[in-house]
Amino acid sequence: MIEAVRARRLAGFAAMLVLVAGTAHPPEAGVAAAERPRARDAGVVIGLLPTGPRNAIVDVAGVAVGHATVIEGTGVRTGVSAILPHGGDLYRDRVPAAIVVGNGYGKLLGGTQVEELGELETPILLTGTLGVWRAADALVDWQLAQPGMQEVRSLNPVVGETNDGFLNDIRLRALRPAHVHAALDAASTDNVDEGAVGAGTGTIAFGWKGGIGTSSRKLPQAAGGYTVGVLVQSNFGGRLTIAGVALDSLRPGASPAPEARDAPPATGDGSIMIVVATDAPLDARLLRRLATRALLGVGRTGSSMSNGSGDYVIAFSTAHEVRREQGAERHRLLVLDNGMMTPLFDAVAEATEEAIVNSLFRADTMRGHRGTVPALPLERALPLLRGH
Repeated sequence: MIEAVRARRLAGFAAMLVLVAGTAHPPEAGVAAAERPRARDAGVVIGLLPTGPRNAIVDVAGVAVGHATVIEGTGVRTGVSAILPHGGDLYRDRVPAAIVVGNGYGKLLGGTQVEELGELETPILLTGTLGVWRAADALVDWQLAQPGMQEVRSLNPVVGETNDGFLNDIRLRALRPAHVHAALDAASTDNVDEGAVGAGTGTIAFGWKGGIGTSSRKLPQAAGGYTVGVLVQSNFGGRLTIAGVALDSLRPGASPAPEARDAPPATGDGSIMIVVATDAPLDARLLRRLATRALLGVGRTGSSMSNGSGDYVIAFSTAHEVRREQGAERHRLLVLDNGMMTPLFDAVAEATEEAIVNSLFRADTMRGHRGTVPALPLERALPLLRGH
């Protein structure tokens, strides 16, 4: 159902998508992300488990990701990213889900219903802080327009955020319904776009340009052969550590605009949104356990999740054994035993850590509303990493 509506809308949004995606890295932004490698492509291997074929959240079969990047003039640097658990009727074919709060200084919408019912009924959106409510409204319009939704009277949009207010003139609230619909309609099971795209357009991590990052892990058959995929929106601080190597000596010099009242955050406050997908048959309780371990990956990069940080994990399972079709009086669910969870814990911690590193490796220098945020200098970082 979603595929049919998506095809119709894609035609209408084609011109807008070219404009939005084509300006994701304008000349003033610096080096194009396509010229910057992912961590593994640069020889930086994190963890012991193998990745999926694309080393991305879309390695979990059926998961689709879409981005809309909004860059206007010298001050607007924002966007939206959409994660769809599967390509079917998301409202009626719901996936189990859990949300874990690492530090709750954030504006996550839809969390209480997920906590209560343990399921998702919409895609997940990520965006900038003051775009949350506009994104949610546009998501409701998009989903209510899907076939079979004519009688629906309640919907729980799940929208997370981080604050992109240094590079983005956040008070303009530049996000529009067309941007949200474009991200949803462009969602693809092949999407591995990273860096300054979508919800990561204006974000900063450890004082360097942050953004969207993704990674995955594939368990051996002896552990079930399951896949765990992670996507992050990195916008947080700490003492940058990659693969166990402290890189705090590379702390960037701030380059605020003359009229700026502050500098890009290098340590401490900030936020990260983490989306975890798996094909392992987990219910909401087990997904909460899995989501908690994703925060280990954040810690491994040098963050302590400070007082002013909004750190959230949204985890869901695509396994058919745990789907709950609406209208049924009873559900027969087949879930993993607690004793089978440890390999999944390893997988999600590794994938989260690598997704964060990918968000830094792939992001390029960007100039925006309050100044310029440099990209992580790989020519300086890689020799330090290889030396260890």
